[in-house]
Amino acid sequence: MNNLKLYSELSSKLELESKEEDESVLLSAFDIEQSRLFFASSANRIYTTHLSSFHNERAWSLSADVDSIDLEPNDYITALEYLMEKEALVIGTFDGLLLLHGVDGNETTMVGRVEGGVRCISPSPDGDVLAVISRLGQIMVMTHDWDLLYETALEVVPEGVDVREPTYSRYESPISWRGDGKYFVTLSEVCDSITLLKRIKVWERDSGALHATSESKAFMGSVIEWMPSGAKIAAVCDRKTDNECPSIVFFERNGLERSSFSINEQIDSTIDILRWNCTSDLLAAIVRCEKHDAVKIWLFSNNHWYLKHEIRYSKKDGVKFMWDPTKPMQLICWTLGGHITLYNFVWNTAVTENSISLVVDDSKIFVTPLALSLMPPPMYLFNLKFPTAVREISLYSKNTKNCLAAFLSDGCLCVVELPTVDTWDELEGKQFIVEASISESVFGSIVHLIWLDSHILLAVSRYGFDHYLSKTSSNEDGLLGFYLQEIELSCSEDHVPGLLTCSGWHAKISHQNSLEGQVIGIAPNPTKRCSAYIQFDGGKIFEYTSRIGALKHNDLSFLSSCPWMSVVSVVDGGSLKPLLFGLNDIGRLSVGGRILCSNCSSFSLYSNLADQVITHLILATKQDLLYIVGINDILHGKLEMYEDFIHTGNRRREEIKTFINIWERSAKIVGVLHGDEAAIILQTTRGNMECIYPRKLVLASIVNALVQERFRDALLMVRRHRIDFNVIVDHCGWQAFLQSAAEFVRQTNNLSHITEFVCAINNENVTEGLYGDIISLPCSKDIKDLKARDPKGLDVNNKGSSVLLAIRKALEEQLPESPARELCILTTLARSDPPLLEEALARIKVTREMELSSSNDPKRRSYPSAEEALKHLLWLSDSEAVFEAALGLYDLNLAAIVALNSQRDPKEFLPFLQELEHMPVLLMRYNIDLRLRRYANALKHIVSAGDAHYDDFMNLMKKNPQLFPLGLQLINDPAKRKQVLEAWGDHLSGEKCFEDAAITYLCCFSLEKALKSYRACGNWSGVLTVAGLLEMGKDEVMQLARELSEELQALGKPGEAAKIALEYCGDVNEGINLLISARDWEEALRVAFLHRREDLILEVKNASLECASMLIGEYEESLEKVGKYLARYLAVRQRRLLLAAKLQTEERSTSDLDDDTASEASSNFSGMSAYTTRTRKTTTSSIISSAASKARDMRQQRKRGKIRPGSPGEEMALVEHLKGMALTAGAKHELKSLLGSLVMTSEETTARKLQHTAENFQISQMAAVQLAEDAMPSDNINEQAHTLELYIQRVKSEAQNSEAFFWRSKIFLSP
Repeated sequence: MNNLKLYSELSSKLELESKEEDESVLLSAFDIEQSRLFFASSANRIYTTHLSSFHNERAWSLSADVDSIDLEPNDYITALEYLMEKEALVIGTFDGLLLLHGVDGNETTMVGRVEGGVRCISPSPDGDVLAVISRLGQIMVMTHDWDLLYETALEVVPEGVDVREPTYSRYESPISWRGDGKYFVTLSEVCDSITLLKRIKVWERDSGALHATSESKAFMGSVIEWMPSGAKIAAVCDRKTDNECPSIVFFERNGLERSSFSINEQIDSTIDILRWNCTSDLLAAIVRCEKHDAVKIWLFSNNHWYLKHEIRYSKKDGVKFMWDPTKPMQLICWTLGGHITLYNFVWNTAVTENSISLVVDDSKIFVTPLALSLMPPPMYLFNLKFPTAVREISLYSKNTKNCLAAFLSDGCLCVVELPTVDTWDELEGKQFIVEASISESVFGSIVHLIWLDSHILLAVSRYGFDHYLSKTSSNEDGLLGFYLQEIELSCSEDHVPGLLTCSGWHAKISHQNSLEGQVIGIAPNPTKRCSAYIQFDGGKIFEYTSRIGALKHNDLSFLSSCPWMSVVSVVDGGSLKPLLFGLNDIGRLSVGGRILCSNCSSFSLYSNLADQVITHLILATKQDLLYIVGINDILHGKLEMYEDFIHTGNRRREEIKTFINIWERSAKIVGVLHGDEAAIILQTTRGNMECIYPRKLVLASIVNALVQERFRDALLMVRRHRIDFNVIVDHCGWQAFLQSAAEFVRQTNNLSHITEFVCAINNENVTEGLYGDIISLPCSKDIKDLKARDPKGLDVNNKGSSVLLAIRKALEEQLPESPARELCILTTLARSDPPLLEEALARIKVTREMELSSSNDPKRRSYPSAEEALKHLLWLSDSEAVFEAALGLYDLNLAAIVALNSQRDPKEFLPFLQELEHMPVLLMRYNIDLRLRRYANALKHIVSAGDAHYDDFMNLMKKNPQLFPLGLQLINDPAKRKQVLEAWGDHLSGEKCFEDAAITYLCCFSLEKALKSYRACGNWSGVLTVAGLLEMGKDEVMQLARELSEELQALGKPGEAAKIALEYCGDVNEGINLLISARDWEEALRVAFLHRREDLILEVKNASLECASMLIGEYEESLEKVGKYLARYLAVRQRRLLLAAKLQTEERSTSDLDDDTASEASSNFSGMSAYTTRTRKTTTSSIISSAASKARDMRQQRKRGKIRPGSPGEEMALVEHLKGMALTAGAKHELKSLLGSLVMTSEETTARKLQHTAENFQISQMAAVQLAEDAMPSDNINEQAHTLELYIQRVKSEAQNSEAFFWRSKIFLSP
């Protein structure tokens, strides 16, 4: 699916020394190391030139170093090869001399003499040996030191024949080596043959033994060539006896013929030279015809040989050629007169921008619209037959007009106007003969050809240089070099719709510009009419405008020459602009003047818009990875996710996969199918084609169709590519889809498709989850506005139910009534969340009633039968849920029908339904509600059933306590209400909700139970209040108060116990003691002074002094612990950072290895480090049982809070322990109270010391925590910045107005 594109043609004239003599160039050799060409002339001169001379010199003449070889008068050069090991030329002469010519020193040494003369010299590919064939038919193989390894005869000479006789010269065999140098092949005549038959012989290099021999055939000349890869041996078979033209035949190493193909020329044509390029994919030959010679280049693909290019020369030129040994796409041709031309080819995809395949094969173009049929060549839809071989083609396709221009090897220009693509089905299998256009102009040798408009071509042509096309070039016009010319086209025939216009075309050159530099490529500007971009050598870009003819330099030039260039239109900031893509021969893809990818093998461009505005770049890398890049990402530089288009083999990055693995090595992108097709066409090296539909392109085309409100097209794409249907709803938010639901149903108009869509709807947003990484949403701004509207009647938090409701309404409004529509509506009800089964059954019930009424209502035909509808509902839903929904309608007959259609055993449901049928209606509904757990409805029905069922009413509420509020509303009788409240209180008491239970008991005047509930929850004020309501005696209240005081003390509430002792028991001593236990110092002093008890005042003072002394000791000890824990934390942290750096270095060294060879053990070790966080699970740990894991977790929870030196959690445990040492709010209030009490008892010194000690501890603790938190995220410990003293000063400066130090007294603050 590729065409061979000639993108560069460089020619120069080798100035021969003998201007008077008839000197001609005969032989050539090539120096790979220095890229030098050597030519041997008929005058025994060696001409040396560098390939760089073709690029550096502007002059048409080529400078060369000339060395003369001194030979005898009748002797001349017959063989020439370059020996890399000797850095010299080896020359063979007619008289048999073997000469070694040093090119740099111009020294010639005779190294040997071959009897009978030298016919051919051929060094092995590795340069170790040299094979020589003499004119007497001897093969001599020698080392590069000229030691003869062996000598053997090509053919056994018949007795009585003297090979030395001048009339006997049958040995014109060449030598061709296999690529690995283990074998070589020769072609020689059969000595005993009268018909001059020849045969191929394969020889072993090491021993010289004959390995294989082919059958005798009429081989043409001395043409034999072994493919460098070693797969085939090519030769030419003369078929004049069959009245056919010559054919190229391929043999295997064993001498058996494999295949052949005809060259499709005249019968008397001959082939002189046959050469493979260095990669074995192109075969070139010199075909000498009656009127011209031609260099033909073939390609083998899909079991077919294509003639991909033909270059014609005049007969007198005697053209010869060679492939560049290192550059497979460079061909070097030279003539007898010394005209040397370098042809540089590239493979261009035969698929055009509108997905039409135009494959060149000799004089035919195979035409296939890939959007209609994906058929690989040599298959095609129809073909175009031209007068001669096609060299260059260009297609114009815009709107409905399709025109094809082709430049032929004979210099003619042909034009074909094609019909619209949708009518091409009628052209299948046909061949159309195309006539050359009529022109008085001479086009020269066209290298590049594009369309500017439907009637204007732009071409880069070469004039002069004395080859075949130059004979028609009017040198009298003085044209020499490269020219940029506009060609105007017109047609004398009217175009008939549906047919091809292949004749009647006229062409003339309307404008012509001389070009100073070499043109690499041209491309039309899609954003500007009659404009094009021209790329010169080096990547410089100029813009050309028709008629004006001026070249304007463009800033978006490439950094190097890019043989593959494409100019597309893109949208940037709402405006249309051109964007240039260029790919050079080393795989560097440039976009807009900057390098995008450095290992690109092929690329194409995709558009999902009707106006061919490009939206995606598709590129394949040399790693056989396929990337799809949005144009917006390229324009705005959002390319981080593609990681320079290089797959590093890191398993951690494979979770976000931005590429597709190409399944066959070296497959190339040949084209795309634009728009809704969203396909990429790949061609493998074998020639077969594959069409893939990447999810990213498919989703982009679906979203584009949805934005354009082409819902039917979007739905068809979703079904075809098995995309989640929810993308139709989620692409712009499901709230936006609700507004378009009616249009969606109207466009789709296929109830089967709508039903399939309805069944797939769920509450997940696939644009954020499933397709979140590969889909771009164009409607993000509108979503927020729609979400804020809160559509009436819809659940804004339930996507599924809301969408299905909108679809249901649209079905009823947009589509006529039909059984299929009713089934689709039932589907929307069944798929709702939760399923609306009762509503669905209600619709089925209506249908059933219509059937039972036996009416002839025409509306009956618009609904399916009740049985069909019911089976459909049962297929969509759980049969048990449908049965329960039928019961919920209290329709026992419908429930029985559901049970029968759900294949349930009648023994299971008939007794139950019969039992319900014999019950009163209310009791039936009550029992149904109980079965369906609709307890609220059951409660209402049992209340309506009367007082006889009051016990059932109470039992139902007791079993379902949530019904108590409803029960209170349903009962009006005060006595019954009291029973309900008391039962509710008992339930709350049983649930340990004593406060609520007490209030509930108070509502029903159950004071004894209320008192018990208050006492159970420790609410002593509520207990004493209820005691007042019970009118208890003073002694009873006193006894109750003492019991409450003891209970509060046991519960650790001495403050509240003190209040009861003082207020209800009148026991001052006990109250003071309890206040001291509660450390409520100020309140204890107040009560002591209130009762003027000196003994109690002294007791409070002594207790406060004792408490202050104890606290001072604790704070001093805690201050010491803060410093100790912080020092340990910093040491552990420093050691962890050092170990983490070491492990990171080791992981970096192992991550550079390929995943297949990297050690799994090293990954496991780094993941289990005590100082690193594990990022992934390994399968080796899966043997640990879940029970052992749970036991380990429980042990870790029990040990949490302990600091175990050297443990993995030591660092975090130290930090948590430092935080846990902070003063609590209760401790601060106690400090404030204690300081006040000490001052009131004239103990200012103790108070000052206490505040100073507590303040130092709090500041140190806060500073230590801040230091630890600052050191935790950093990668190193700064010994100057991370010091406790520095942080203490910082906390002190912040503590002046801090709420954390509210307990301090300003009188005791340090100056």
